Amino acid sequence: MQTLYRGLLYFRAVFKHLLNCMENLPQKITETTEFIQQKVNFTPRFGIILGTGLGNLVSDIDIVAELPYQNIPHFPVSTVESHSGKLIFGYLSDKPVVAMQGRFHYYEGYTLQQVTFPVRVMKRLGVEKLFISNAAGGMGKHLDKGDLLIIDDHINLHPDNPLRGKNYDELGPRFPDMSRAYDPDLIKRAMEIARKNHIRCHTGIYASVTGPNLETKAEYAYIYRIGADAVGMSTVPEVIVAVHCGLPVFAISVITDIGYPPERVEVVSVEDVIAVAKAAEPNMTLIIRELIGGLG
Repeated sequence: MQTLYRGLLYFRAVFKHLLNCMENLPQKITETTEFIQQKVNFTPRFGIILGTGLGNLVSDIDIVAELPYQNIPHFPVSTVESHSGKLIFGYLSDKPVVAMQGRFHYYEGYTLQQVTFPVRVMKRLGVEKLFISNAAGGMGKHLDKGDLLIIDDHINLHPDNPLRGKNYDELGPRFPDMSRAYDPDLIKRAMEIARKNHIRCHTGIYASVTGPNLETKAEYAYIYRIGADAVGMSTVPEVIVAVHCGLPVFAISVITDIGYPPERVEVVSVEDVIAVAKAAEPNMTLIIRELIGGLG
């Protein structure tokens, strides 16, 4: 009975926390947006979320202002060492952008509502399109470490959904359609940029898991068999919320390790992942920079 009671208390606490995160969500978005606009007189058109080992894109941004996450009301604070934790405003290829140098993850202990809160703030700030990068494990003989994978669909393997709970109609529909979650025109343009610059780049399906541990051989085999080309611990929650609030999405993965077939699996550390991501980062940066620069 004591075990059952403790279990009930745990689920009650989780449910209460979820309600607190969802409570007055439009008001929290407004408060955060107004705070940022008071600090930064700048209207971004494009939003960028930078993944593990992929934060150097900001060196190509003509920076107007920076805001540390800990200074922004209702923002979580990234606990991952490789994520800097800044909201950066400026110009990339002469286009006004806001970039998250460091993102949030479910495995850090945040709810998916907290993880995706910055996407809603970006939308309110004026962002018209969202660009996301991540580091991912690749699956299949056609992929090698350092390759780029432009995501054209995904599989959500998280045990939760950022849209669970009360829906605010002013933020988006109760049941958003996900059949075209990734913008086909942006995918086509990006592949053309990759071919023009002789960059090894593929399109494929990304599976999102909770982490923080990397996958076992059996898990890699399972994820491969259900149709994924890459697997990581982010991106899908943000994409779901972006679609919910009407933001077209472009997402790209740097393949940092290979998980299938089993004979290609190697022992991998976070340092290995970051090293491969940094080596491939110039190619990813080039694609995003030219993609944004070519938009009207």
